[in-house]
Formats: sequence, C-alpha cells, structure tokens
Amino acid sequence: MVLRAVRPSDESLARAAQAALAPDGFDFGLWADGEPWLSYLDRLDREHRGVDLPPGRVPMTFLYAEVEGRIVGRTSIRHSLTATLCVQGGHVGYAVLPDERRRGYATAILRQSVAHLRERGVGPVLVTCAADNPGSLAVIRNNGGRPDTSWPSSRPHGDHVAEILRFWID
Repeated sequence: MVLRAVRPSDESLARAAQAALAPDGFDFGLWADGEPWLSYLDRLDREHRGVDLPPGRVPMTFLYAEVEGRIVGRTSIRHSLTATLCVQGGHVGYAVLPDERRRGYATAILRQSVAHLRERGVGPVLVTCAADNPGSLAVIRNNGGRPDTSWPSSRPHGDHVAEILRFWID
C-alpha cells in the first residue's frame, strides 16, 4: 500500500469512494458539493502549503491509499492542532472503503501518516476515536497508541454526547 497525492484523473474514483462511504455518514474526500474538481485539487494544494486557510483550518496533507491500482482509503494528516482538533479529530483522520476493510489497510494508513508527521517534526501524534468504534480502537492500539487518561471522554457531538477517546502515538 502506498499513500499518494490526489490526481486530476481521480475524479471518478473520488465520486465512487464518496458514494461508498455515504451510508456511514463519512466524507471521503472533504470535497464540497458542487466544487469543481480542479478547484478542489487547488484547495488541497493550498491547504498542504498553509496558504489562504479558512478560519479554524490548519495546514494538512490529504492522500489516497492505493493498493495495486485501487483506491482503498484516504488520510488527512494535520500538521498542527486547533482547540477543536484536540477534542475531536487529532492529527490524523483516515478512512477505508467498506469493501476494503479488515485487510490491515487502516493500520498501514495510520502508520504511514504518523511517519509523515515525524518527517515534519511533529510528535507525539494525537489520534481520536469514538469509544464505540472497535475497528479504529484496534488500529490505534496496533500503532502504539497510548490512551490519554487525563482527558474527559464525553463531549457534545451534534444533538447528543459522544464518548471520544484520545490516544498519543510517540
């Protein structure tokens, strides 16, 4: 598995991935409805460089996970944290497409994302996860995640309170 930049030729792949994750209520591409594809790629480039960031956004690297020519997932690697990301989101947000799950891809995506942050001088790395997501909990633990026991885990999330756990990876 390799992490790679999103390409101009990836639009149909991105649309299919977005549709595959829609039933989970998950946004695959961080792609605004109606945003032209080339404008989206330009925005990803500016976010990577930290140029013209909207309020509350941090520089980040957005990459697709590819195996044998197939997109199996993605990662959003945030180069720094805001107060909001400290509560929910952390340094890395990742997703694996439903048909590609339970093959070790999420573990590999997180491991490579942490390595990317280390190359940028970021560490330790904060990763957050809903307490009722056993798959992500296993992925984080498989990458050496240590629970942040000093942090209260119940946080408002929409119209309910979700239990969000924080982990640190050295």
